[in-house]
Amino acid sequence: MGPKDTNEATSETTNETPTSRAVTRRRASRAAGPASDQVGPAPTTITVETPAAAKPKLAKPVGPPPRRQPNRQLVAVVGLGVTAVLVIALAITMVFAARSHRAADADAARDRRFVDTASQTVVNMFSYTQNTIDESVNRFVGGISGPLRDMMSQGNNVDNLKAIFHDTQANSEAVINGAALEKYDPIAGNASVLVAVRVTVTDVDGVNSPSKPYRLRVIVHQDDNGTMTGYDLKYPDGGN
Repeated sequence: MGPKDTNEATSETTNETPTSRAVTRRRASRAAGPASDQVGPAPTTITVETPAAAKPKLAKPVGPPPRRQPNRQLVAVVGLGVTAVLVIALAITMVFAARSHRAADADAARDRRFVDTASQTVVNMFSYTQNTIDESVNRFVGGISGPLRDMMSQGNNVDNLKAIFHDTQANSEAVINGAALEKYDPIAGNASVLVAVRVTVTDVDGVNSPSKPYRLRVIVHQDDNGTMTGYDLKYPDGGN
């Protein structure tokens, strides 16, 4: 082999050996990824910030809507109107109450008159003395009307009653134990009154007989003029 051939062989050996070593070193030292000498733009690094934790917002309490400003003039007018209505209503109520009170008082007074008239009728019928027989009988007859007066007016009943009282030679006293209105008929103007009476008779010697109780139903009539009289007299069982 000549020198030229030796040089060529050395050159080939030299040319191959460095390249092989370079490739081996590059493969051993290069990190994964594209080579540093790769043509192209450098990779862009993007930084992503972690959002801060959001604070929860508390819901505001729901309140009434904002109030409208009142119309003061309208409020005053309405207030005066309401006050006037209340005053008028109160006045009307007081008037009706006064009328009702007066009517109730009038009814109570009328009922007392019915009771008093019935009681007086019974007292006039049972009370007399030997010196006042005529006056007592006349007072009784003058305070009656209707069927009761018709009965006393028949024949000589008034004179016969006076004669009977004179013949007894006695005195009689009636005491009312109680009287109450039973019912009232406004159409007829009659009231029924129950009367409890105790009658004591004293003889000519002044000796009192045992008292006798009576229960009577007296019908009292009120005429158009307001005058009350004994209209009829019955025992509670219905007999005259």
